[in-house]
Amino acid sequence: MATIRLRTGNRLIEEPGEMASFLEGEDLIYRNWNVSKLRAELRDNYALTEIEKAEILATFKEEVESLKAEGGYVAADVVVLSEKTPDLETLLGKFGREHHHSEDEVRFVVDGHGIFTIRGRRGRYFELTVGPGDLITVPAGTRHWFTLAEDRRIKCIRLFQDPSGWAAIYDDAPVAF
Repeated sequence: MATIRLRTGNRLIEEPGEMASFLEGEDLIYRNWNVSKLRAELRDNYALTEIEKAEILATFKEEVESLKAEGGYVAADVVVLSEKTPDLETLLGKFGREHHHSEDEVRFVVDGHGIFTIRGRRGRYFELTVGPGDLITVPAGTRHWFTLAEDRRIKCIRLFQDPSGWAAIYDDAPVAF
């Protein structure tokens, strides 16, 4: 289950109802999907073949297709970040710079954990820590960045409105806390 930490005041939100209300107020979509239907071997594997990635997508086909119809998404893939990922630190450097996208950023966490630091509607920053089963949609234009949590691994299904995939627009304005 996800948690939220407000950067100002260091307040932690863990109660599901309060968390859902907070995220709704920030225009983020949050859901929790059942990951237990995925074979354990695929949850634990961080060196997936293309066939195994396709199996993950097939396992969650119903949910992904529903979300595609709801949000106008046209493509989905599986991304894996771990110590086995070539050039991991370079990738994390790209994700870890404050940026936004011209489309929604949609992530469903199959395994592992990550932290999205998001600039909220009123300019306050908060950290959204996600784990297995968490689905989030960060709206287009929302400034944010991403890093791995302590376990240093995450496996996600990503959905895109543009079939060319992930494209960041970097924001170089200083961040104030």
